[in-house]
Amino acid sequence: MRLSDFPSIRDFAIAHQNADVRQLLLQKSHPPGFPIQEAALQIQARQKAKTKLPAWFANPNICYPSLLSLEQCSSETTANFKANLLQGDTIVDLTGGMGVDAAAFSARFREVVYLERNADLQEITAHNLAQLGVANVQCVAADSAQWLRQYNGMADWIYLDPARRGTAGGKVVRLQECEPEVLALKEILFQKARNVLLKSSPMLDIDLAVGQLGNVRRVYVVAVENEVKELLFHLAEPATMPPEIVSVNLPKPPHPVQEFGFDRNRESTAEVRFNLPQQFLYEPNAAVLKAGAFRSMAAAFGVEKLHPNSHLYTSEVLAPGFPGRVFTVLATLKLDKKQLKPWLPEGKANIATRNFPMTVAQIRQQTGLKDGGDRYLFATTDLENRRIMVVCEKAGS
Repeated sequence: MRLSDFPSIRDFAIAHQNADVRQLLLQKSHPPGFPIQEAALQIQARQKAKTKLPAWFANPNICYPSLLSLEQCSSETTANFKANLLQGDTIVDLTGGMGVDAAAFSARFREVVYLERNADLQEITAHNLAQLGVANVQCVAADSAQWLRQYNGMADWIYLDPARRGTAGGKVVRLQECEPEVLALKEILFQKARNVLLKSSPMLDIDLAVGQLGNVRRVYVVAVENEVKELLFHLAEPATMPPEIVSVNLPKPPHPVQEFGFDRNRESTAEVRFNLPQQFLYEPNAAVLKAGAFRSMAAAFGVEKLHPNSHLYTSEVLAPGFPGRVFTVLATLKLDKKQLKPWLPEGKANIATRNFPMTVAQIRQQTGLKDGGDRYLFATTDLENRRIMVVCEKAGS
């Protein structure tokens, strides 16, 4: 879309921002020559941006380049988290995309150099940053690897979010499959910057990536509302061995951020005790589980595991600040419909399985329990390898 066509498209998109796009495209009442396909894209993008990029959505002059760009960009929540990790004079964003990260970095650096090889996308991003009042981002349409080789400065940070789609359009995970290929660029990255922040797929194996990258000082496992969204690798010379791994869960306000740091040495040597379900049951958040802080967390919070492979924890006394959900245990039972019924009088439960041979759907079928209610049911295995059902309610409810 040409930016010169944007004002009329923008007005139409705002007026129809809650419309069903499929129905809108079928209508024949649009003015002759009106670019309805481009308007439909803006409507769909605004609908997605409302929750992912609320400050961008609130600005009527933002032009959305494509749904793919919107899908691949950071959310405002994760972009602001990344920006708060960094500061300095200059940061180079090698894979600029929609510019969401560059906009967040602009508050922490004197200068942001944004690079995007797609000239149309670069032009739209420059327009959007101006609408947002961001004045310290230099937008450059160039291939990042070529630009980097010609760069004569020394940046404080380089940020790299490689494209994770293969030549056939499908999503890829491994570092060597991404574009640009960070492993091939590593030598020149350290010639041009003191620090590198690499964003990768949440599906990437952390230990494999640390071994491939080298020079890793810290790894951040970032979840938003208990869904892992990003892995971030802070690269610098010299490396920290083993690097610190920080699990972060960013909840909805006003709930506090849950953060837990450890390293693989502490994880392998941490002492863990096991016990049957006691007064409280703990379910780690998704970031902790992805990070693999199973033993370290038990030792840090003084809680005991139900089973080596269950990753559920228990204690008689409440452990404050635990990074996850905390429940009060009401009963520990067998998987038996008659035993469960007195504890679930409404016939409802929020069921989860951990190290259990049946799925949630199979448990619902066998027990007749519907989804919902205030009670929680954890199907798991205890330290004596017995299949148990732990009936809970949220602590403090």
